[in-house]
Amino acid sequence: MATTTTTKLKTTVLLREFYYNGVRIPDPGPEMTVDQVRDLLTPRFPEIATASVEGPEDTGNVLRYKFSRAIGEKG
Repeated sequence: MATTTTTKLKTTVLLREFYYNGVRIPDPGPEMTVDQVRDLLTPRFPEIATASVEGPEDTGNVLRYKFSRAIGEKG
């Protein structure tokens, strides 16, 4: 006689948060892509337009993305 085991899986939707220059920025809209979030934040933080994106980092509660300024010479 075969025994079957049923396992219940619990799914949790993780919220996103963004960081730039030490500032925590709540997710402006979960339906937005990371690039759309970048475009939305560019007027407030112009350097984000050329920043690199790190992440997502799963902290257990949220998915964390970090915008890092591009390092380079002006001119």
